Amino acid sequence: MIGFSYLAVLLVSITGMVVLDRRFRLFFWVAPARAAMVLFLGVSVFLIWDGFGILLGVFFRGQTDFMTGVLLAPELPLEELFFLVLLSYLTMNVYGGLRQVLGDGSDDGARCAAARGGAA
Repeated sequence: MIGFSYLAVLLVSITGMVVLDRRFRLFFWVAPARAAMVLFLGVSVFLIWDGFGILLGVFFRGQTDFMTGVLLAPELPLEELFFLVLLSYLTMNVYGGLRQVLGDGSDDGARCAAARGGAA
C-alpha cells in the first residue's frame, strides 16, 4: 500500500483543485471545452519537455517506496503524468483566481463575489 502513497497524494491534490475550481468558477466551470484544451496542451508540453530531458540524460526516475513503480516510458513514472496534470490545473486556477481578484473587465469578479455571498 505504501507504493501508492505519492499517487494518492497527487489524486487528493487534484481533487482539491477541482473543489476550488468549482467553488470559485476558476477554470473548468467557466469554459469547459477551452479548459480541457488548455490542460491537455499544458500537460503535453510538459511531457515533451520531460521527453527531451530524459533523452539528454538530464531527467532520471527517482524510485522510492512511495511510488508505484509503473513506467509510462523509460525514466517516466506514472506519477509524473498526474503531477503534470496537477501543475497545469494549479496554474490555471491561480490565473483564474488572479483574474477575479485583480479584475480584467469581465464579470468573473462579480461571479466570484456572488459565490462568496458578497456583492460585486
